Amino acid sequence: MPQVSTDVLIIGAGGAGMYAAIAAARNGASVILLDKSLVGRGGATVMAQMTVAAALAQQEPDHWTLHLQDTLRAGRGLCNEELAALVCEMGPERILEMETWGTRWARENNHIKQEMAPGHSRRRCCYVDFLNTGPAVAATLRRKVGEIPEIRRISNVAVIEIVVHEGSAVGAIALDIANSALVTLQTKAVILAAGGLTKLYERNSASANMAGEAYALALCAGAELIDMEFVQFFPIGHLAPRLVGMDPIMWDPFRYKLGGKLLNGRFEEFVDRYGGEDSGKYTAMRDLASYAILKEVEAGRGSPHNGAYLDFRHIDERDLRAAFGPVIDRLLKNGIDLNKTPVEVGPMAHYHMGGIRVGANMETRIKGLYAAGEAVGGANGANRLSGNAITEAFVFGERAGSSAARMAQQAAAAWNPTAVDAHADATRELVSKRSKGGVSPAAYQTELQHVMWEMVGPFRTGDKLAAALKRIQGMRDELPNLSVGSEASFNLDVQDWFELRAMFVTAEMVVAAALARTESRGAHQREDFPDSKAAFEQNQVLALTGGELRARWVDPARLMPREALHV
Repeated sequence: MPQVSTDVLIIGAGGAGMYAAIAAARNGASVILLDKSLVGRGGATVMAQMTVAAALAQQEPDHWTLHLQDTLRAGRGLCNEELAALVCEMGPERILEMETWGTRWARENNHIKQEMAPGHSRRRCCYVDFLNTGPAVAATLRRKVGEIPEIRRISNVAVIEIVVHEGSAVGAIALDIANSALVTLQTKAVILAAGGLTKLYERNSASANMAGEAYALALCAGAELIDMEFVQFFPIGHLAPRLVGMDPIMWDPFRYKLGGKLLNGRFEEFVDRYGGEDSGKYTAMRDLASYAILKEVEAGRGSPHNGAYLDFRHIDERDLRAAFGPVIDRLLKNGIDLNKTPVEVGPMAHYHMGGIRVGANMETRIKGLYAAGEAVGGANGANRLSGNAITEAFVFGERAGSSAARMAQQAAAAWNPTAVDAHADATRELVSKRSKGGVSPAAYQTELQHVMWEMVGPFRTGDKLAAALKRIQGMRDELPNLSVGSEASFNLDVQDWFELRAMFVTAEMVVAAALARTESRGAHQREDFPDSKAAFEQNQVLALTGGELRARWVDPARLMPREALHV
């Protein structure tokens, strides 16, 4: 197999991965920044078109501890407060550093303009312009990465296994998507920055890249996962008419800035039927709105695409343009005139609060194995505060890159070719295998997405979760029998097979964790256990022991007495 070497290997080149690469390089490390898509153009950051939360105090008095209070309140008692505090304290520094690198945050009266967002007690969410924040910060990071010769960028290569030798992560085995050849990567530290798991669901708002590989790679390497049951569903993701080049969750700023009527398929307001108040505007909380929409669909009163209508026809065009002028023009180019036609919206998988369990320097329990961005679990507890995702990518990326570089400077080479060959034997066999006439990996991916949406979606029951687990395990057992085409170049069946293998691992973790948490809390809602229970104010930690999944409950990491934070 071809082999390349570096001090720090970063898997995933979105916002967190690129920031980690910059931090590792400026701390003296050579870096390989690798992505199964195009470096800097995949993942969630480039798609995130809204705001970034940071206590800059440029719009009104603010402090990072106030941001932390809001973050912990959203997390429903389950946040790792050390990680949450890291995001809130270091967020302003990262935002200002991005400005020095060329990010043009929107300004007003010679200061960075900040807006209010749901769950925040202060106006602290900054942006580049509405619907362009993610692409803009991704472009800044791409330019910065391109200026640093110590960073080698590799696109279209998918890591399929972390190599661990004598308790340390020493490299990885990867698949060159162009020719299905295996590549080994020798390194002194590995950073998993491959994002979340929203591709597991047939309705999702994120990149098709995010299939949960970071979690599967970490778990199989010996690391722990935490809070895997907490998948965040956005209630008013765009369903129809067709929307090109715009974020499906773009309606949130419209919601909290202008309002909008939420109507069922009969054009009736319905939120009040489920314990909420609409008052002529869409003001219901996210979990209640999701529940109300899905129940209307279940009762046969949904919109044509199994959602609800979001209606702005009662708002004057001048008011729409005053708030979102350029966005209104982009919508018109998509054939959407908000003064004439309502749009269809519905819940969709948006973000994952759970992930890889790390300490404050982003290292897992496996020496030399780090995580960054959405791959990290614990900071958000049971529910993520609006605007924290990109902040988290910057902060955790910088911390992981700096930590990995320092570790690499101290590490002795631990590469063992014999151990690598042992890791690669099974992989070689699969890559060389070709079969026709069976079910394709892509078909199983589609079925898995349907199972996860129907049985492990926003509202869960024990019966549905048990049925999902049984079906996932049954499909996983069929992996060796799936059809893989014989093409030599760009054989996507091979990539889909490995991606599906990781998806099964991650999906099983989500379902197993959801079954064990017999309560409702934050983003995890059990219809058979509708109340929160004090006994479950604990994090659920998953790990493999002797090939078997083991779960344990741990108390959340507290930073200071609860009364000190007024939570």
